Amino acid sequence: MKVKRIVANIEATDLKRAKKFYGEVLGLELMMDHGWIVTFGSHTKMSVQVSFASEGGSGTEVPELSIEVDDLDEALERMRAAGFPAEYGPAEEAWGVRRFFVRDPFGRLVNILVHL
Repeated sequence: MKVKRIVANIEATDLKRAKKFYGEVLGLELMMDHGWIVTFGSHTKMSVQVSFASEGGSGTEVPELSIEVDDLDEALERMRAAGFPAEYGPAEEAWGVRRFFVRDPFGRLVNILVHL
């Protein structure tokens, strides 16, 4: 048996806000919309990973999601323009990533990163 996919299910009372943050700002594709659940993703092949952490690294809070992007500066600019301020970073970390933390519209801490 192989795990084919891991999906994070995040409780949200206003799916329009999810569409703005994850769809419009981050640019993820809307893969499914049943009215009560919306799923975002990418048709680009992605790795399957799940992480467990006692801290978020560099003494930070553990983020609930980590999203790797190809252009961190553009992601940060888009977040700021949409009214989502960074809570940490951007910072270049000793383990080879550059990242920032931001809260999504539901208060979830999201780690936006690029590998160096």
